[in-house]
Amino acid sequence: MKIILLHGLYMHGIAMIPLCNRLKEAGHEVLNLSYNTISPDTPSLFGEMDDFIDGDEAAIVAHSMGGVITRAYMEADSDMSHCVKTVITLGTPHQGSKIAEYLKEIGIGDWMFQSASEYLMPKNTPSWPKGAALYSIAGDMPIGPARVLLDAKQSEASDGTVLLKETEIKGMTSHETFPLTHTALIYAKRVSNRILDILA
Repeated sequence: MKIILLHGLYMHGIAMIPLCNRLKEAGHEVLNLSYNTISPDTPSLFGEMDDFIDGDEAAIVAHSMGGVITRAYMEADSDMSHCVKTVITLGTPHQGSKIAEYLKEIGIGDWMFQSASEYLMPKNTPSWPKGAALYSIAGDMPIGPARVLLDAKQSEASDGTVLLKETEIKGMTSHETFPLTHTALIYAKRVSNRILDILA
């Protein structure tokens, strides 16, 4: 199967190489994309995705903000997006990011996120578009900035960066939790095993 990988905020496709290699070893054809996360050129990015899919059945595996970008791709409703049957997101703040909201409130969010703000802080409650099944995989090991910046919410489950409740979205097929931090979701063998199970 053709699989597109999308990394998260402030990352690069390099971060997804171990997962990319695992998928290739399992016989999948993989496009590991890199994009400017604070100023994403979505027309160009979506064009690359369309060109890779080229009418074949496809899946998208995305970490963090990459999952929000994936939803934007599905909502753009290109002919090729209809070929995407499965989407797997890892620690994606589908409901928006409380950390991004906090940083905006203290005056540095616009500088830190630039045009990515529209993806990290949606104005309306999002729902998953029809067409592809969404498997949302989340972590609940709270080691990261959420414990420091959102001290009033330390009782809320998180992966250290994204709150567990933020990884849920109306219309998803399933929601699974692993005892992992936000970044560890990319590298943990138990997660890549689950990804391969879903794709099978």
